[in-house]
Amino acid sequence: MVTLNKIRIILADDHIILRQGTRQLLDNESDMEVVGEASNGYEAVQLVSELKPDLVIIDVAMPRMNGIEATKKIKQIAPSTTILVLTGYDYDEYIFNLLEIGAAGYLLKDVSGDELVGAIRAVYNGEPVLHPTVMKKLIDRCKTPVAKQTETPAEGLSDREMEVLKLAISGKSNKDIAETLTISLRTVQAHMRGIFNKLGVGSRSEAIIYGLKRDWFSLKDIP
Repeated sequence: MVTLNKIRIILADDHIILRQGTRQLLDNESDMEVVGEASNGYEAVQLVSELKPDLVIIDVAMPRMNGIEATKKIKQIAPSTTILVLTGYDYDEYIFNLLEIGAAGYLLKDVSGDELVGAIRAVYNGEPVLHPTVMKKLIDRCKTPVAKQTETPAEGLSDREMEVLKLAISGKSNKDIAETLTISLRTVQAHMRGIFNKLGVGSRSEAIIYGLKRDWFSLKDIP
């Protein structure tokens, strides 16, 4: 009998009812396991240090330490831990700060249970998950010509890596990218790892923002 490796998750939210409901939802999934709960950012950082989870679902507004500061500390002590933001706030300051410091996804609390479960699997597999409202803000930021850094991608990424990143920013999954380029899924994953290493980022969301800031893409690359 094959034992399924479960995605080990910590829930960080100061609303206990929301944590309980989310835990009940995730405990029904055969590939997920909630290993800890935190009621504030400080507790979240401590639990990550102790339990080394695969993924943290974190809110922004929490006592003692907010989600932004907690995410920053978590990525410092456990860079391989995936961060999925689940919050009621869609403020630009929160969104861009969290994505830039390493959050792999940003969802608002109006998502359905099925959407949350799908998002967890997606970010765990290295694919970004952004609420439609958040994606719109990212596109709007791209349209605004404010102090973009002008580095040439040729200084770091290969032509193939740029091709993969351009398809990623268009919203394609790793599987879609593999089919579009007629290469294997494993090859796409290897290209993504190479991109992360060269850019010094930890997620596809960070890589996309990195490219947007340096004006590597035009609006036609964004759906």
